[in-house]
Amino acid sequence: MDVIAFRASITCADPPAGLNLALRALWFDAKGDWEAAHTAAQADKGGVGDWVHAYLHRKEGDESNAAYWYRRARKPFFNGSLDAEWEEIAMALLAQCKFPTKPVLD
Repeated sequence: MDVIAFRASITCADPPAGLNLALRALWFDAKGDWEAAHTAAQADKGGVGDWVHAYLHRKEGDESNAAYWYRRARKPFFNGSLDAEWEEIAMALLAQCKFPTKPVLD
């Protein structure tokens, strides 16, 4: 899945199958559900969610909390637009995610 398909999936009722918690967080954020996004990012214990967690707190306006999460994620504090950061994170995470393949029908 690329970032265009990922953005398009926001019109669906549920996130696409195969998303890790960090991508689910970005998906819920794009749907306007900050709480669900934060819950998913916080539930990610593998470290990938730390970057999304940082973004979410920056979006919230809590720069000191965001700075903490950027440090944990080993990412610099992002100074561009929120949309540009969302896309950068989404592209990086989608490149790492394995999605279920659809069966080929004869």
